[in-house]
Amino acid sequence: MSNPRQPNSNEQTTHFGFKNVRESEKAEKVAEVFHSVAARYDIMNDVLSGGMHRLWKRFTIELSGVRRGNKVLDIAGGTGDLARKFSSLVGTDGEVVLADINASMLKVGRDRLLDKGVANNIRFVQADAEKLPFPDNHFDVVTIAFGLRNVTHKEEALRSMLRVLKPGGRLLVLEFSKPSNPLLSKFYDAYSFKFMPLAGKLITDDADSYRYLAESIRMHPDQDTLKAMMNDAGFERVTFHNMTGGIVALHRGIKP
Repeated sequence: MSNPRQPNSNEQTTHFGFKNVRESEKAEKVAEVFHSVAARYDIMNDVLSGGMHRLWKRFTIELSGVRRGNKVLDIAGGTGDLARKFSSLVGTDGEVVLADINASMLKVGRDRLLDKGVANNIRFVQADAEKLPFPDNHFDVVTIAFGLRNVTHKEEALRSMLRVLKPGGRLLVLEFSKPSNPLLSKFYDAYSFKFMPLAGKLITDDADSYRYLAESIRMHPDQDTLKAMMNDAGFERVTFHNMTGGIVALHRGIKP
């Protein structure tokens, strides 16, 4: 692995995959990635995970404890997989907000849910996870699936999520993580850095975006580090569940 390239600037930097970029540039670069992949995002999810992402999301929904009348915020909601299920669980007495910072992803999710006729109790909001535009103590559940690793200031995002949750409310973070088995880790590295960009090239004609996504997974905090970050942000009873050998982890925390 080569050393990250440093930008020629005194401005504070952050990682964009394995590269270092100015903090002010990261959001734009991430946006370019998701503008590029939005139209075929669901297809690529099925191809790259072998359909496993559906099981990971189903477990997230089960652990969320969402019930009728709840208010749910799905951050980085993308094409609406979680929001669609939450919509049926909360019923007409509840509300689901599908939020995404990326306009292209939000449009795909909105169009998809409207086409399926399941958006009557769903609002669509373009929002930055670090500065959520919602009142304090508003939501019963907040979820973010495969989105936290793309956030520049994760600590700020976690504090923002804590703020908008009601006391006793639950945050669930579903994200790629660190395999617990060294052999699985080696296989996963080869899969990520060879197959993912190749599939991206063949299906979306965009190898670079999927190369970045593979790199962003490696730069994301491991299970214990993210647990500590959630505790530091103010969450209590933080736990995590490894899935598929730790390739994916689901973290859950409660607002005091």
